[in-house]
Amino acid sequence: SPCGVGTKERSRQVSVPPRNGGTPCPDLKQRRGCFGNNVICNTAKEVAKILPDSFKRNFKDPWRRPHMLMKEERDSYCVYMRVKLASAACKLKLWSAQLVRERLVCAECQSDAMSKSDRCAGDGLENTRTFWTAASAPGCHGAWVRELSSEHCKCPPFSVLFV
Repeated sequence: SPCGVGTKERSRQVSVPPRNGGTPCPDLKQRRGCFGNNVICNTAKEVAKILPDSFKRNFKDPWRRPHMLMKEERDSYCVYMRVKLASAACKLKLWSAQLVRERLVCAECQSDAMSKSDRCAGDGLENTRTFWTAASAPGCHGAWVRELSSEHCKCPPFSVLFV
């Protein structure tokens, strides 16, 4: 991907095959992850990191003590994103398999994930392609377009959270 998380791949051809008990050639394809930062990517400065909504923190933490500083709770908001691209690795996990091309996904931004500007990194601009990566599904990444946002809301079950 020229912008955001992607992969690089290279391959080669065997010009002279091994003969007379010679050792076979090593792997002819190599692939590795990368982060594209092309100048055409001005709208893709942030990559959204997401998790399944099963990571919601709506439980009491038994280890929290009164003397610990409580983070100020801010209202969450929802962003509806239309998936434009998803890597093949997304099919390997049940929750990330929903991230398929042209599907509308609700992504919730909770106070724990908000930056100082009261928004989540990578929540995108309306009608502009931005990039995302699934934090608990290695190799699962893609692009989406923000279609709608809603303040003071909760996404329905089987949605995603910004990290």
